[in-house]
Amino acid sequence: MNNESYLLEGERLDDLQLCGYYLIQNPSLFCFGMDSVLLSNFAKVKKGGKMLDLCSGNGVIPILMSAKNKAESYKGIEYQKQSVDMAERSIKLNGIEEKVSVVKGDILCIKDIEERGTYDTVTCNPPYMLSGQGSENENESLYIARHEVKCTLKDVFEAASYALKYGGKFYMVHRPERLCDIMYFSRKYDMEVKKIRFVLPRENATPSLVLSEHIKGGKPSLDILPSFIVYDKNNNYTESFKNMYYGHL
Repeated sequence: MNNESYLLEGERLDDLQLCGYYLIQNPSLFCFGMDSVLLSNFAKVKKGGKMLDLCSGNGVIPILMSAKNKAESYKGIEYQKQSVDMAERSIKLNGIEEKVSVVKGDILCIKDIEERGTYDTVTCNPPYMLSGQGSENENESLYIARHEVKCTLKDVFEAASYALKYGGKFYMVHRPERLCDIMYFSRKYDMEVKKIRFVLPRENATPSLVLSEHIKGGKPSLDILPSFIVYDKNNNYTESFKNMYYGHL
């Protein structure tokens, strides 16, 4: 069976440049971007551990994480059925069904989906924009993926805290302007921010993203890691970004 046989009308197959893995995407739905690549590199799961990805979309983060770590299992929860369907076909295409899965579910109902304290690592690339912000011309699928209409930042932290083991780690990518909210909800749900790394489009530019690591039940102690710079002065990817994208970091 050739790779194209996994595709439905309007879909494309993207090379993840890692372990020979591919990802099925549909441009009319939400396609993964640089933030997912950054998060999958920043997050870690211990050997033999279990990892859960919230708001998983087409499953890019569990698939990328499975190529970079040696955990027992990688699972995603996604609200939108079309995205789950694409994720399932990507997983089958890559032959990783034994360790990677994406299920349809609502993280607001996490207690009906998962047992408390099951996971060593939880990740999330959540909707960035508050409901009512941004373009009103987006289709429903894109609007749900980009805006806090089906889940809020509070909901993400509540679900992550529930799913994590004591001492487990939660990794997230978001926009720097939400950093105060991120730190507030982290402590509210018994997690401590331990590491922060800002992502700059170019040297000396204002950060466009922030990566954060949180430990369930952790003690107060925060490391600000060196900023990650995406483009050099010639508008090419920096060596750090290229190394990360191709899986060498």
